[in-house]
Amino acid sequence: MAPEPLRTLYWDNGSLFLLDQRLLPGQISYLECRSAAEVFAAIRAMVVRGAPAIGLSAAFGMVLGARHLAAEGLSGPALRQQLAEIAARLRSARPTAVNLSWALERMERKLEGAAGLSGAEIAAMLEEEARLMLHEDISINRRIGEHGEPLIPDGASILTHCNAGALATAGYGTALGVIRAAVAAGKRVHVFAGETRPLLQGARLTALELRREKIPVTLVTDSCAGYLMASGKVDLVITGADRIAANGDAANKIGTYTLAVLARQHGIPFYIAAPCSTIDLSLEDGQGMVIEERDPSEVTTLMGQPIAPAGVGALNPAFDVTPAEFITALITERGVLYRPGRAGLAELMGKE
Repeated sequence: MAPEPLRTLYWDNGSLFLLDQRLLPGQISYLECRSAAEVFAAIRAMVVRGAPAIGLSAAFGMVLGARHLAAEGLSGPALRQQLAEIAARLRSARPTAVNLSWALERMERKLEGAAGLSGAEIAAMLEEEARLMLHEDISINRRIGEHGEPLIPDGASILTHCNAGALATAGYGTALGVIRAAVAAGKRVHVFAGETRPLLQGARLTALELRREKIPVTLVTDSCAGYLMASGKVDLVITGADRIAANGDAANKIGTYTLAVLARQHGIPFYIAAPCSTIDLSLEDGQGMVIEERDPSEVTTLMGQPIAPAGVGALNPAFDVTPAEFITALITERGVLYRPGRAGLAELMGKE
């Protein structure tokens, strides 16, 4: 029997514990966060990553902030004002992933009905909401898997990019959740995991998850994708997403756009698996997306060791945008949307 997926985050005795993904696969260690500031730092440093997981972490960051303020004796408008500032700070940790803002907005909506509550009551209310979101995320991922599983042929060779598994969510995963569901249905699959430079989430995280569950996986360099497709070794590509605009354009880890272009050239289906919380109907198209620029040292060093001459600059955008026309289908907890566009996304988001 395969081991249970690693726990990405959990709440225990007033603290948020985050699996430190910077240390994987070599070390399994949890970082204890006891304040909203520590959660912000953990998100920013990519202790925790993946759009759903950072949204959940931020929700618990709000809980920690509320608990701290309540302990200081704050209540009423003063407490809510401080919590609004905490939310704004957490929101700035990773600007591209919309799940971060979605989770914080959900917590802020709970605060709208908090007039007359004590600080301790507000903290308890927010904790209950964050716990509910954690539970819901796993259920959502499993439904994504159920909807996506029929798209995976028996015997399929699948190329994926970055990590959209249990480690990017509360558990189970989005893109890897679809693969897990296919395996659970008795289908034979083989996964090519792109290494995903510069932080190697494919090599360190996706390969780890699949290996632990005995799902056949082969690690490939990012530059190998064209060769694999041209050689007929890939049947489909599936990735996650961090933000999907109203027209269907989707932001995901840098390099995803390249895979989508290659897949189209070779007549290979390109799927995105993501929860509806990743869809941002307020954003007209991908041109309006803020692309996070990270420290160039992530490119010029590897595991703390320099891999480029001293003084050489580097460009390090964390994401790119895949135009909707390159996406065969979007797989969500509400169903599969082929050729996602404005009308289809609006209808999807209108479903209960």
